[in-house]
Amino acid sequence: MDDGTSNGLEELAGLARTWLGLSSSVPGRHTAAVVADRFDRMTWRDTYEQSAALRELAEELDACHDHATDLLTDVFLAAYKAGPRLREPAEMEASRLVNHQVVTSLVESPAFTELHRETAGDPYAAAMAVLAQAAALRGLLERTREARDRAGQAERGRQAADDAASAVAEALRQAAEEAGQDGTVPAPAADAVRQAVETAEAAEATARRAARDAAQALGAAAPGVRAGARNAAAKAAEAVRRESALMRAWGVGPGELERMPFDRRARLAERLRTGRLAEWAELIGRFRQMARGERARKVENATGELVGVTLGNDLSRVIPAELANLGLPELRAVFAVRYAAGELMLYDSQGEQSTGQGAIIACVDTSHSMYEAGPGGITREAWAKGCALALLDQAREAGRDFVGILFSAPGRIQVFRFPAGRSAGTDRVLDFAKTFLGGGTSYQTPLSAAGELLEEEFDDTSRGRGDIVMITDDDCGVTEEWMRGWNEAKRRLGFRVFGVVVGAPRVGEAGSVLEALCDNLRSVEDLTDVHAAADLFRVI
Repeated sequence: MDDGTSNGLEELAGLARTWLGLSSSVPGRHTAAVVADRFDRMTWRDTYEQSAALRELAEELDACHDHATDLLTDVFLAAYKAGPRLREPAEMEASRLVNHQVVTSLVESPAFTELHRETAGDPYAAAMAVLAQAAALRGLLERTREARDRAGQAERGRQAADDAASAVAEALRQAAEEAGQDGTVPAPAADAVRQAVETAEAAEATARRAARDAAQALGAAAPGVRAGARNAAAKAAEAVRRESALMRAWGVGPGELERMPFDRRARLAERLRTGRLAEWAELIGRFRQMARGERARKVENATGELVGVTLGNDLSRVIPAELANLGLPELRAVFAVRYAAGELMLYDSQGEQSTGQGAIIACVDTSHSMYEAGPGGITREAWAKGCALALLDQAREAGRDFVGILFSAPGRIQVFRFPAGRSAGTDRVLDFAKTFLGGGTSYQTPLSAAGELLEEEFDDTSRGRGDIVMITDDDCGVTEEWMRGWNEAKRRLGFRVFGVVVGAPRVGEAGSVLEALCDNLRSVEDLTDVHAAADLFRVI
């Protein structure tokens, strides 16, 4: 070949030098924006397999958008990892740069910090955060469609340029194999090298144009992505916070949630979010908070609420100033004289003595009238169940058995037993809260059942002095014979009966049957007021 073009191997190598090894020297680009180890990826895969909702969302988005599942993975990992770290954009495949932009905007949004407090280390909460952002992610994917298309073209252009660079290296290798001892390369092999170089130059130029177009499209999409990400993070934070509050209101602690299988936790959350249970959550949360506060107000070893200082010789109630005298040798004799005379300064308290040792039994009226709503739309049933669940907490705090007896017409009761020392069981608690019998009202049926339970406890464990709390909105009669048996049981077992009339003051009026049955009776008219029963939690 004599066309004025040299076929020397050295010259061809110089021509191809720009492209030699280019593709092999480029580090592998990533498809994931969030840096994750294999355990993080395993957590995502396990969660994805357990969550039908996640799989459905991924299938829906993948049908319309490229790499949507990769985006969901990144959103999950950003929420799940304790300290999420994002890759630099230059490390990403061009086709995933929009995903990177979305996740970066999410992590940098003001609401993400609040969201992350609830989701870090919790796969279920992180999955919930992804699902809560579904609508916002759909919008982001649609708004960034052009940027994604441009990024896809840039990715394909870069791949074509890498392939062309590899072709140059291969053509030069073939030329080297065919070169003579003097370094002369046959014309066809030399032409192949030159053609590969031209193709590589053209592919590189195309890739650069595509990259510029993609960068412009990404820049144009950035404001919308940031706004959408802020909206998504805020919605997710609200959803996760709401569910967390719902769980806390129903007494489901973080430790129990962590041990709970994914599908069971999802079913529990759905159960709590729907129906009457969702409506009661805020009220029940306030009841439980109030009861905790009242328990904290109790003075250990005292007989009631602290009201001042008095004189006496009860060493369990001596004030610190008196005890300080024991530290001074010259005052110990004075302390002894005052002790003997009953003139030590003591904390004074008032109220009923908290002597309950046996079970706490809440008898809750579930007759039709308990459906009636009071102020704020709160039903009598909701108030009664909220009070009963706070009493369940009270029993567990004191190491006492708790029994919930739901009653209505004669012979109609349902008994829920929660022995001390065992997990109450969230499902069992919810069954107790949700059950409603309907019909009329009978006092004898639930109170007889309560008395039998306390007698059974006394026979088995010798524990007496239980507490019965009767919560109702209706009055009814009892027979004289039953009343005699009831009073005898009270005397023998030493239990107390507290009555709470809900929304119907006349039921607790002087001379009423309920007044005769109860040692302590109060009436609640404002059903938004959980403190109307506060004293119960100081004396039970």
